[in-house]
Amino acid sequence: MINFKEQCSEIKDCLTKPSLMEGHQPLAQELVIRVILFAVFYVTDDAVPYYRQIQKEEQWLYRFPMTPSIYPGNVLWVTVLTVPLTAVLTFYFLRRDRLDARQALLCASLAIFLTGSVTNFIKLGVGRPRPDFLQRCFPDGKIQDDMNCTGNVKDVIQGYKSFPSGHSSFAFSSLGFVALYIAGKLHIFNRNGHGNSLKICLFVSLLVWATLIAVSRTADFHHHWQDVTVGSILGMTLTYFCYRQYYPALTRAVSHLPYISLPSERDLIPTFPASAVNNSEAVNSLMKMV
Repeated sequence: MINFKEQCSEIKDCLTKPSLMEGHQPLAQELVIRVILFAVFYVTDDAVPYYRQIQKEEQWLYRFPMTPSIYPGNVLWVTVLTVPLTAVLTFYFLRRDRLDARQALLCASLAIFLTGSVTNFIKLGVGRPRPDFLQRCFPDGKIQDDMNCTGNVKDVIQGYKSFPSGHSSFAFSSLGFVALYIAGKLHIFNRNGHGNSLKICLFVSLLVWATLIAVSRTADFHHHWQDVTVGSILGMTLTYFCYRQYYPALTRAVSHLPYISLPSERDLIPTFPASAVNNSEAVNSLMKMV
């Protein structure tokens, strides 16, 4: 039996909550939003950021050498796009639930493109130099007092996009979604899934993977630790927010189902006249059914 005490914080909420289907947006509208978000990300990714001036006393922060990325951008994109897709398709083939697969892909795409757009806007506004900025600016090692860079223009522009870390925000956006999605499907955080070490290890391993990607950006001198920390928090926060727009809390007994698949409480419990909502007899009658 469905536990309405768990689904509704108050009896009034159960009696008056609208159908979940009423809040569902048409698929075409959902796709248009993602196209717009991707376009925003694409345009802002090549935009010129704010040029933050570097004082002499802080130049030591930006004197690190330019090194290749430990986790290259093309590998990151393969991870960001294929891991969520693989997770969703795996559960689709196991359960043959097309509606869940569609909602999961909408959720993942929204989280990834929204995270990318927000990250880029912050990068452009802050304009923090990367740890290897001075080598980007002066490849010959001769630093000029007026900071008139002699290096490759593209490298210099990218050198002002340190905060927050895009690798970190994307890693936690993508792998964070997969962690939440699997946690919901396997009931890791509700009574049905407690005490299963394998499930917990799977959930944690995804977050560790994202963390290692983020930490690698400090090891190869592409980001400061603050950039990585904020990027990770940003990616996970936006992903959790997007996830909750499509799926219930992980502590719910129905965490494996998207909202759109859940019947409305209005359809499952008897309704009473508005004047009877506060009536003790109506409340007692409802409680007997729970």
